[in-house]
Amino acid sequence: MTSPTTTLTSNDDDSSEAATDVATKNAAFSRSRFPFIAGLLVSVIGLAVGIGSALIGVSKGSERGWTSGTTVACILGRLVVLLFWGWYELRVTSPLVDQRTSAHRPILLTNIAAVLIGFGMMAQSIVVPQLLQIPEATGYGLGQSILAAGLWMAPGGLMMMLFSPVSSTMITRFGARVTLSVGAVIVSAGYLVAVLLMDAPWQLMVASIVARSGAGVAYAAMPTLIMGNTPAADAASGVGVNALMRSVGTTVAGAVMAAILTSSAIDPGGTAIPDEAAFRLCFLIGALAAVAGALLVLLVPHHRQARPETRGGADHADLPGQEQPLSVQ
Repeated sequence: MTSPTTTLTSNDDDSSEAATDVATKNAAFSRSRFPFIAGLLVSVIGLAVGIGSALIGVSKGSERGWTSGTTVACILGRLVVLLFWGWYELRVTSPLVDQRTSAHRPILLTNIAAVLIGFGMMAQSIVVPQLLQIPEATGYGLGQSILAAGLWMAPGGLMMMLFSPVSSTMITRFGARVTLSVGAVIVSAGYLVAVLLMDAPWQLMVASIVARSGAGVAYAAMPTLIMGNTPAADAASGVGVNALMRSVGTTVAGAVMAAILTSSAIDPGGTAIPDEAAFRLCFLIGALAAVAGALLVLLVPHHRQARPETRGGADHADLPGQEQPLSVQ
């Protein structure tokens, strides 16, 4: 028979071993947490510096000259930083952006299209309010107040919201690829309306409504197309990268449109105002960006041919118990 003393001693030994095991695991977690946080900071800072330096170079190019030392340094610095960032992301176990998955053709094309469509959508949001507020004395300005300009732009935002559910119906019937391409074409049509009709506020309102309706259709289709070509384990990361690409497009649009408008400004009465040709050029560039995005989306295969590798290099199809990603046309 086992004595009570022996039983108590055995329980104490088990408790001691359990406590030691917990302490060891906590210590190991503490040691591994710092490299993870440090690696995440390197990834975030590298991406921010790479994109930010490019935007500074573009926005200041017209002011300081495209061949000035500052502009060239910003653009070259961006290339160096982003190359290092890509090299680093390929070598960490938990990258901020999975380069291998992002390089898969359907995902890569969709993300590039997101940059172009984001560029197209944002360009109008920057250019139209300025054109509405330019004094009528210029001969092409519409002389609206800030409040009036916002009210003329408001219907476009409302249509963007209303057309998002339409995108869902189109995806079910035609597929995400076709829906996204159609949305981008509608965005470009809105720009062409602005190029031809920019003599009255209501004309720019119509152009904004058309472009925003297309953006609502296109933006709602992007996540579906990404998830249909991404392994389930990387779906959240894939959608996040796509959202980042859209943000890059809108940010680049702001820098490019500002550079165009400030590089061809007239100076009536001591105030620099962009000339009419600059506004038309901005609209044409926005239309071309949206059309390019639509064409890129059409290059996305109807069905995934090969599964991209997940983090760690294993093929998602070989992992037991994992769901297969949807195949979206």
